[in-house]
Amino acid sequence: MIQHRIEVADAHAHRYLVTLKVDRPTQVQRVSLPVWIPGSYLVREFARHLSPLRASQQGHACEVTAVDKCTWDIHCQGSAALTVQYEVYAFDTSVRAAFLDSRRGFFNGTSVFLKVEGRDEEPQQLRIANLPKGWEVATALKAVKVTRAGTGDYEAPSYDDLVDHPVELGTFWRGAFTARGVKHEFVVAGAPADFDGERLLADTRKIVEAQIQFWHGKRKCAFDHYVFMLNAVEDGYGGLEHRRSTALICSRKDLPRVGNGAKSDAYVTLLGLISHEYFHTWNVKRLKPAEFAPYDFTGENHTRLLWFFEGFTSYYDDQFLLRTGLIDAATYLKLLGKTINQVWSTPGRHEYSVAQASFDAWTRYYRPDENSANATVSYYTKGSLVALALDLSLRQLPPVEGHQPTLDGVMLKLWQLARPITHADIAKALADEAQQLPPKDLPFQARNASGAWAEVLHAWTETTVELPLPQLLLGAGVAWNAKPAPLAQRLGVRLSESAGTLKVQAVMRHSVAEQMGLSAGDELLALDPWRLRKVEDLQTWHTPKADQRLLISRDQIVMTLTLPALDAQAQGKGSRRAASAPMMGASIELIQLLPATNPEPGATQLRQAWLRA
Repeated sequence: MIQHRIEVADAHAHRYLVTLKVDRPTQVQRVSLPVWIPGSYLVREFARHLSPLRASQQGHACEVTAVDKCTWDIHCQGSAALTVQYEVYAFDTSVRAAFLDSRRGFFNGTSVFLKVEGRDEEPQQLRIANLPKGWEVATALKAVKVTRAGTGDYEAPSYDDLVDHPVELGTFWRGAFTARGVKHEFVVAGAPADFDGERLLADTRKIVEAQIQFWHGKRKCAFDHYVFMLNAVEDGYGGLEHRRSTALICSRKDLPRVGNGAKSDAYVTLLGLISHEYFHTWNVKRLKPAEFAPYDFTGENHTRLLWFFEGFTSYYDDQFLLRTGLIDAATYLKLLGKTINQVWSTPGRHEYSVAQASFDAWTRYYRPDENSANATVSYYTKGSLVALALDLSLRQLPPVEGHQPTLDGVMLKLWQLARPITHADIAKALADEAQQLPPKDLPFQARNASGAWAEVLHAWTETTVELPLPQLLLGAGVAWNAKPAPLAQRLGVRLSESAGTLKVQAVMRHSVAEQMGLSAGDELLALDPWRLRKVEDLQTWHTPKADQRLLISRDQIVMTLTLPALDAQAQGKGSRRAASAPMMGASIELIQLLPATNPEPGATQLRQAWLRA
């Protein structure tokens, strides 16, 4: 058995001490550290935080040779057990790496544990030792022999399983509940004194029970223990999925408080995050793309299917808040409208399919810059709208032998395959669920269900064709209402304000701002004679029917640009590219979704089934 030991070397210096023991090493034993962590598609170079490796056999030093940035060869003498020691610098407050200070510790195995090449399929033992007084351990790893605080020995069946179980250390709030026979723990670090843990547990339990029912029905759950690890900080948001746990981060103000029963937008967002990461327990951790079987920890693992594994999960996260009564239909439509507006305000959707955006996640989505909105589209938000479009398309079909086709049925058909999946598998599951042609207005020519649904799926994921959401939503009894967007969006510019200065963050392709000559980093100083300090100032001093002088500063040089009359632009009197902005650039409208006042025949029934209202 491969043995790993981790302990606190110096909390103030943010350093763990890790010891690896390998029985029966090879003459040249190769070890390596992952360069990325599954669920976060960016090469993060975790090895940069390791100290030089020290290796020995029976007290005698062994030569260590670096092979590349994250791989080492250790030259052994005989078959005596090999011991490797190193320190890990851990001061990353995110959910993706490792952290340690005098108050708290956290680590993902991909940041701290070396893989013994050729032995990664063998059982791996982890010993957690020498923690500061009063600290506890939280992890979903199988405990073998541990103290009440959780220090001691844990075991995993393989290296991949070991590094898929993050560990929380410290003095944290802890609660638990059992759902469908599965023990669920919830630990929260950094919570304020009036944190309402019981409410968080109760709301999380609703989500958990609904999702286990969704995937398993009356059958036994795929796991018997699950841990939510939430780090509450001053300002933060995010999560990372694992097979039997999730690491979350949120702002303290997002947490529920004792005596305040109101469900704030921030708390709803936190519940959505919990729902999202828990849904991943099945969708991507067990039901996964073929390209991830197995993971290659040495470099990028490209797949064109993140629109399914992240996007469809994004669709279902809020769906489960709705299905469990944690939000009502009006709130759900508001959240859905927000997603639509996020996608519609991204010019990159006209240039990049959501499948291409999935493939390019490593170099585009996870490396954002001022041009990102023009250079890609989010496979989270656009993927969730693909899921919406498919769900509504299926729900508008007539039942087959008493069964109403839905996206739920598609997901379960894919789950029942019990293997990694491909694009073709998703297309087949759609056709098998529908058992008939798609609605006639969708993009297909084939005369059989299999070919037709494959064409629809290809059009919506592999091309940039616009999703027919207004028509599909109207067919579900939901009206698509458009109103003018705020001035900055109509100009095609994203702004930030800080300490009385107003700066350009990004300029949208084919926008009025681009044609004016605005660039990211420009400081907006004045509009005609009026000083600009806030986004609201731009709206206040704007005159839509006349050209205005916009004073900016770029690289400490003051420049004057012309802000054209937007009425003229809207009537096609401006430049040719500016006039095409609504078609090829960001949307100049905001979309609001409301129940239709005069729904089409059958739409009310569909809406009730979809929105539970």
